[in-house]
This record gives sequence, C-alpha cells and structure tokens, in this order.
Amino acid sequence: MALGIREATLDDRPALEALIARSIRTLGAGDYTGPQIEAALRGAFGVDTQLIRDRSYFVAHDARGRMVGCGGWSRRRTLFGSDAREGRDAAELDPAVDAAKIRAFFVDPDAARQGVGTLLLEHCEARARAHGFRRFELMGTLPGVRLYAARGYRPGVPIQHRLTPDLTIEFVPMEKISPA
Repeated sequence: MALGIREATLDDRPALEALIARSIRTLGAGDYTGPQIEAALRGAFGVDTQLIRDRSYFVAHDARGRMVGCGGWSRRRTLFGSDAREGRDAAELDPAVDAAKIRAFFVDPDAARQGVGTLLLEHCEARARAHGFRRFELMGTLPGVRLYAARGYRPGVPIQHRLTPDLTIEFVPMEKISPA
C-alpha cells in the first residue's frame, strides 16, 4: 500500500473522530468490552486539538488520499486523552530532561497490519528528535502494545484507568530511548 503522511488540520476533526471510533471498535474488540470502548470514546480516546494546533498530529493516507491512520507526538505534559478528558496539562516539556509523548495512534481496520502504525510512529519519533527529544513515552492501548513493543518500546506496569465510577480500562505505560 502506497502511503503518505500530512499534518492534521482542525477541518479533519470529524473524519478523525470517525476513524478513531472505527479503529477502536474493531481492532480493540478483542481486548476491551463494548462498554469499555464506548466509555473510553467519551474522553480517553478521541481528538486532542492541542496536538493539531501544535502541528504535531498527523494523518496517514493511501494513494487515493483516503485517511487510513492518525497519530502524533507532543511536547506537552498530557500523556493521553481527548479534549473531553479532565486533568489535562498543557505545560511544555524540557527535552533535556523529559520524554516526548507519543499520542493518539489509531489505524483504520481495513489498513491494519500494513505498516500504517509503523510509518506514523517513525515519523513522530523523527519530528520529536528534531525538537531535541531523545526519550519517548506513551500510554498504550492493549492492541497498540504489540506495535509499540515491536518498535522498541518497553512496557511498564499496566494501569486501570477509571472511565466511570464502576468501569475501568487497562492501559500500559511504555517508554523508549532513541539511539544517539
């Protein structure tokens, strides 16, 4: 599959929201329950417009221009979540001591396992390195952990993120140090 990458724009938001929902509902169905997925789509998963405004969120597209994936990196403290997630921190990170955040990766189910996630991840890591970052961290979804581990990320202790008073979802913090 011939792929390209471009910066996401605010005009992409409806298409991004649809892609994210389609991705997690299909590719996440083996790891999460329906109620977990639907609750996570109301905050933990979704579009973070700060990434778009920072020009650090990207769309992967096929040769026809069809959106087949999205993902980004951030120089901000917020590790995961959409605009709707509480507890966000837009403070800027110091690349000399902090890790860049790898954020909000989702792939269209029809394009899964065709290199979309890897292409986006390599692009985001290169952009973060260009801004001085040598370490990366992320909060991986269970289906995403396989991609990140294959690309050199080390898993930490899984966490249970509270979605509602009686519902949690498992994520895995992961980190990687870039070769010099």
